[in-house]
Amino acid sequence: MRGRAKPPAAPLPQRDGIDPVRVRLPEDPDGAWACVRDHLQDRFAGAVGARRVDTMLSEGLFVGADGGAVGGEEPYTAGRFLWFHRDFAPEEPVPFPVGVVHRDEHLLIADKPHFLSTTPRGRHITETLTARLRRELELPQLQPAHRLDRLTAGLVLCVVRAEDRGAYQTLFRDRLVRKEYEAVAPYDPELTLPRTVRSRIVKERGVIAAREEPGAPNSESRVELLEHRGAFGRYRLRPATGRTHQLRVHMNALGLPLVNDPVYPVVRPEPEREDYANPLQLLAGVLEFTDPVTGEPHRFRSGLRLSAWPDR
Repeated sequence: MRGRAKPPAAPLPQRDGIDPVRVRLPEDPDGAWACVRDHLQDRFAGAVGARRVDTMLSEGLFVGADGGAVGGEEPYTAGRFLWFHRDFAPEEPVPFPVGVVHRDEHLLIADKPHFLSTTPRGRHITETLTARLRRELELPQLQPAHRLDRLTAGLVLCVVRAEDRGAYQTLFRDRLVRKEYEAVAPYDPELTLPRTVRSRIVKERGVIAAREEPGAPNSESRVELLEHRGAFGRYRLRPATGRTHQLRVHMNALGLPLVNDPVYPVVRPEPEREDYANPLQLLAGVLEFTDPVTGEPHRFRSGLRLSAWPDR
């Protein structure tokens, strides 16, 4: 069977580092939509309201492949592509800069601060690593090759050109990237370290916390104590797999929940405002891999430090 043709390039530029939404008009065997407006109302009125859909049409905010405004009364044509920009709710700026550890024609290694989401999702759209770097560095095709939790700081590998993304994503899929994290957590003199933790982690959509359950392990982390000061220790964590919240789950299972973790061992109510003074004490400190495009070996180290473990 012949595959579906590749859609045309977006006729609208990015806005605030965010791509326009592409809509493909689906087949209409029952003839439910006589015109474009009929379909757009069925599709979007529940989310933004019928009045907003009509306003967008009257203001020419839906455009076709040629960049021209699409009229609501135009005949419905299945397979046609339309584009528009979403309305973004105001977002509180994350008051920390994004560092750039390395940049070349293929990749960019960003040093993400705590509290900044990696990719646009949910209520975090324009205040994300992806959108910020696209705007600030004028790199419209930039895409992260992997994800780092919003509350975790540290290194994120981004590709500069869309055509290179698959090669770098494959590194993470095939576990060819060596990752080291640093964490601050309670110190337990009775706990034998270093050790390798393996367990089965399950994360359900819509549930904040992941959990461990019986069954074949699907996660593995190496935990090493670097030093301790009184009741707290500084740890090096080396994940061999990449399950959601894996390091936080494994440290909590050892009785060493990370300092300022709002989810483990107990999910705390989401605050009205971010507590920027008390970030989760977890840092993606090292990325090491062989570049799949150039063949060059790389080892990158974060320039950030965990605030609960100041240098003395």
